Amino acid sequence: MGKYKICVYAICKNEEKFVERWMHSMKEADCVVVLDTGSTDQSKKKLEEMGAIVEVEKICPWRFDVARNHSLNLVPEDVDICVCTDLDEVFEAGWRKKLEEVWKPETTRARYNYNWSFDEYGNPAVNFYIEKIHKRKGYYWTHPVHEVLSYDGEESFITLDNMTLNHYPDQTKSRSGYLPLLELSVKEDPEDDRNMHYLGREYMYYGRYQEAIDTLKKHLSLKRATWKDERCASMRFIGRCYQYQEDFKSAEEWFVKATQEAPYLRDPFVELGLLYYFQKRYQDAISILEQALMIPKNEKSYINEVFCYNGTIEDVLSICYFELGNDEKALVYVNAALSLDPKNERMINNKNFIEKHLKELKQS
Repeated sequence: MGKYKICVYAICKNEEKFVERWMHSMKEADCVVVLDTGSTDQSKKKLEEMGAIVEVEKICPWRFDVARNHSLNLVPEDVDICVCTDLDEVFEAGWRKKLEEVWKPETTRARYNYNWSFDEYGNPAVNFYIEKIHKRKGYYWTHPVHEVLSYDGEESFITLDNMTLNHYPDQTKSRSGYLPLLELSVKEDPEDDRNMHYLGREYMYYGRYQEAIDTLKKHLSLKRATWKDERCASMRFIGRCYQYQEDFKSAEEWFVKATQEAPYLRDPFVELGLLYYFQKRYQDAISILEQALMIPKNEKSYINEVFCYNGTIEDVLSICYFELGNDEKALVYVNAALSLDPKNERMINNKNFIEKHLKELKQS
């Protein structure tokens, strides 16, 4: 079929509604193998009808790395390139040709575009690189959850900016199993910075704010915790937790630390600006949020927050300027916000109100 033999491999459980879309997306591969971990619906039947090779095995106790490794074991030994995806993901057409054009015999792994989420207008909301394409030999998955590929040797990466995988998640699926698996992961490797960060974030999601603060501070103390984007995120999450606990002084301190840790990211400035806005410190909010707008580039990182690029900054700036009596600036920013979120009824109403107020001021 092409220069290399390519196999897609995946794990699956009760995902029959995604099978047809996924298999259509993956048909550019030479073969597709799936480990079904205990479906009670028609997933296996539908996959096989569309050409996938499916094995059934229940993983007990459940671990994502074990399941991924068992699915990888289904890949034929003579395969050159392994492509790991989930059934709620879809490649944009032509992905194989793009991959083969740049893959070399010495290549071990590829990174490519991943649209993790989309806004209501169908535009990518969170986009970053993903790295789940690799050579057949030497790779294996590690960690019970938020599993990552490990390699026995020195990796040689290629990057494909023109190859994109889109994620359309099943919002009905529970993530309740993540927390105990993250706790297990940290217990197994307490020096792993990535999972310590994820565990702290998960505690925050559960409203266990003091545990989140303690865990995220532990992340920042780890020797391996050197990636500034993730360190900045831990600082922001600590700030959020303090804010949720109404300790606004500590929240401000941690948000400021976050801006100092990664001044090239919008996210910490926006979080600090939103805190000032919440406190009705409108001038302080304006100063920080306008700094945020001077950072135009959306870094390709899973760390990115959607509210940094969806019109939230402009919306809040409009309100702050209006509260300070500057209707002209308020109108400029509400128009900017609406250019990014044109169907937002509240902002449309705000714009009409500001325009009416300006008209009244001119007539008086």
